[in-house]
Amino acid sequence: MSRRRPTASEPTARPAAAFRAAGLVHVYREAETDVAALRGIDLTVPPGQRVALLGPSGSGKSTLLSIAAGLMRPSAGIASVWDQDLGAAGPAELERLRRDVLGLMLQGADVNLIAHESAHANVAWTVRGTPGRDVSLGERVLAAGGVPDDGRPVGQLSPSQRQTAALAVALASRPRLLLADEPTSRLDDHPREALLDLLVTETEREGIAVLLVTHDERVARRMQRMIHLRDGRVGEEDSGSGRRAVVTADGSVPIPEHLRAGWPAGALVTVEPDGSGGLVVRRTEETP
Repeated sequence: MSRRRPTASEPTARPAAAFRAAGLVHVYREAETDVAALRGIDLTVPPGQRVALLGPSGSGKSTLLSIAAGLMRPSAGIASVWDQDLGAAGPAELERLRRDVLGLMLQGADVNLIAHESAHANVAWTVRGTPGRDVSLGERVLAAGGVPDDGRPVGQLSPSQRQTAALAVALASRPRLLLADEPTSRLDDHPREALLDLLVTETEREGIAVLLVTHDERVARRMQRMIHLRDGRVGEEDSGSGRRAVVTADGSVPIPEHLRAGWPAGALVTVEPDGSGGLVVRRTEETP
């Protein structure tokens, strides 16, 4: 029996996204003051797509990644992984996500590793007891990053080797979504490029979506999209054809960073159609 297709007037099911944020807000308390780390983020990462998050320190990159990992609860808005609402998920659901769906590499390699075990043992622990998973992908990551197989505990490895081991652990289980915070910041050029080559090849082969935080545009350009955060908002996006400003849900359009000096906060402007589908923005002579 064939499945009936919905008519034009019927809603169609929205395909699941590896990660979706809609109106995402996160506020934390610091020195008796509420600080908004995220101010209405709208972002969708489709299955299998590689996305880099860039921006200065304090722009909200790591906060967004922590919410995607279920380590923080959003203050408002929606954040979901494969249609699992992270704000509503209980401890058991979050544990299942991290075990079966997510590969997680937090900033600071040591928090991702068992310090008294070797890098190869860490990889083995990650896939232990999970049918259909083996150590082969994790071992390839270790080899690409030059991590020796000499049995040394990861606590005795160099910072770059520990960082590679953390990435190997995050990728070893072939997750559906890899979340990585500065995965190559301690690596020299050659091992960094070797690891990025492997990351791109393996995630494309396995259909793994990637949401990656980095300060390095050389790393970001190996992803398919680059999202630039600024002051807790999505400011610009680059999908390979140049940076473009992103219209937010409330209709705001951020001024590109290289033009901001001439358009200070609080400046009054007029915004009018130009008659050909565009907009003209002009400074007014009034002062606020």
